[in-house]
Amino acid sequence: MKIYFMGICGTAMGNAALLARASGHEVMGADAGVYPPMSTVLAAAGITLHEGYDPARLEKLAPDLVVIGNAMSRGNPEVEWLLDSRALPFTSLPALLHDQVLARRRNLVICGTHGKTTTTALTAFLLREAGRDPGFLIGGVPLDPPVGSHLGAAADPFVIEGDEYDSAFFDKRSKFIHYAPHIAALNNLEFDHSDIFRDLADVQRTFTHLVRLVPRNGFVVLNGDDSNLPALGAMAWTRIVRVGTGEGNDVRIVDFKEIGAAADFKLLWRGQIWAHVQWSLPGLFNARNAAMAATVAGLALDPANPTSLSLASLARFRGVKRRQEILLEQRAITVIEDFGHHPTALAETLHSFRARFPGARLTAVFEPRSNTARSRTLQAGFMRALAQADEVYLGPVNRAEKMKPEERFDPEAVAQHLEMQGVEAHFAATNVALLEKLLANTLPANSAKAHVVVFFTNGSFDGIIGKYVAAAKA
Repeated sequence: MKIYFMGICGTAMGNAALLARASGHEVMGADAGVYPPMSTVLAAAGITLHEGYDPARLEKLAPDLVVIGNAMSRGNPEVEWLLDSRALPFTSLPALLHDQVLARRRNLVICGTHGKTTTTALTAFLLREAGRDPGFLIGGVPLDPPVGSHLGAAADPFVIEGDEYDSAFFDKRSKFIHYAPHIAALNNLEFDHSDIFRDLADVQRTFTHLVRLVPRNGFVVLNGDDSNLPALGAMAWTRIVRVGTGEGNDVRIVDFKEIGAAADFKLLWRGQIWAHVQWSLPGLFNARNAAMAATVAGLALDPANPTSLSLASLARFRGVKRRQEILLEQRAITVIEDFGHHPTALAETLHSFRARFPGARLTAVFEPRSNTARSRTLQAGFMRALAQADEVYLGPVNRAEKMKPEERFDPEAVAQHLEMQGVEAHFAATNVALLEKLLANTLPANSAKAHVVVFFTNGSFDGIIGKYVAAAKA
């Protein structure tokens, strides 16, 4: 089959295109910008790439199926031609994955507001370290495994990141509804994606739809410490395994401590020691990601005895790019990039960095870029989270012109609030101006006291991160 991907250079779309190519299909696609690293990987796999969207070209290519990414919307010229002409069949990315990859696999679907990408990578990594050949699709750029997608052996599980965001402009169901879970892992549940969900109850509703798809011989693995997950109900149709720090959990994280660049904790399975983990990923939140991944992988391999899975390889796990990724580490200054775009994620990361870099001056640089972060919905939460830093730099709201002033995040008000809390705070009307402030105020670093600068964004931050790192090196 000849398959055409619209928006092929996105991480999820590109990795799905690679899976389709590995399945034996002829694959091609287009994007507004064809750029590395994804373009390089796709071209190396024999996938033809086209720049921009052209209905005449699409008609001439005549693919058997068009996959429309959820970044595409009405007004895109190829979308409009497809709807006008009805000349070619089209589908969403999640529906394609179900039909071509997942329908006959034992799928391990990793869900939750936070930690999905790291936990998906961890689950695939542990299964590979156990000598299995799982398939996987990771919504980021992992260091372990060394690629973001792999078809794997049909007899082994398929690990996939289960996003609650909608599937396409014509399919407003959450992506994970398509993924036919054998095991569904629920890392946590909070209100996010205010552009498609009305409130927390609306998010809980879509998770309820997901867990109803888990078969009776499968499992729901959930964060037993999360206060929002009990609203999903008893789930009597399947088996439940709870993971957390509290006494009532099947898998418990105990004796967690963080000293410098190392974290140390133990995992218990129903009161008995499973593993003593020492690794380099920071924070209790990453220990929880590891516990969830270990439980899912262990149950997939041996439902009666998940602890038969060895966790010794966690010491070698290197994580995912842009997740607390250290870009520069010198005596006087450390620069870190994090994909944080929700108050809870920022708060947990900053809390961890206090332990990881004791005595350092902690600078948080935040770009309100995601659809929820751009709005005022979680502004109070961002204020509380950023107050954990010593100083804060706030960039402008991304695509601010698309929101009413009274509905969008207000960097000036947040900065003023933080100043009242004793936190030095700055904001700028452009990211260029923000970089100038950063360079003027934080470089050269005070050699008498270590300085940690962490950039929080789920986008490019207009390239200022790389420019800051270059200036810090110089």
